[in-house]
Amino acid sequence: MRVTTLVPVESKEGDLARAAKEVLEALLTGMGISASVAQVDTDPITLNIRGDDLGILIGRRGQTLASLQYIVRLIVAHHSEEWLPIVIDVEEYKQRRYRALQALAYRMAERVREKKMPFTLEPMPAYERRIIHLALADHPDVTTQSVGQDEARKVVIIPKG
Repeated sequence: MRVTTLVPVESKEGDLARAAKEVLEALLTGMGISASVAQVDTDPITLNIRGDDLGILIGRRGQTLASLQYIVRLIVAHHSEEWLPIVIDVEEYKQRRYRALQALAYRMAERVREKKMPFTLEPMPAYERRIIHLALADHPDVTTQSVGQDEARKVVIIPKG
């Protein structure tokens, strides 16, 4: 697999989006994964991978997908000398996860409100913790805080007052 054939990349947004798509397609081919890549948006550059049986690209709690996204960002940034946000999704996994985390936040906030006892969620990556914090930011009865370190960092939902 030769991703270096994508350079030099001009720093125009459309060129960077095209380069990101080409890098991702090259990586998928190199991994032996048959899938299509569609550009969904340009601000930020958003690419969605479609195909059959792509769970391997998501990984446990989206860790493989996050790593793939990071690698594509690094390659594009290295060759363009510009760091742009690039979002990679697989079959809208991130959208489904976002909605599931919001629903979890609301359910647990209701439990905390009723029982007036804090509730600690499972460890999750920073972007998932942020979803929980934002979902409950304006909640009248609970507040949130992150506790722990590194991979073990969790959100605690705490009753107000």
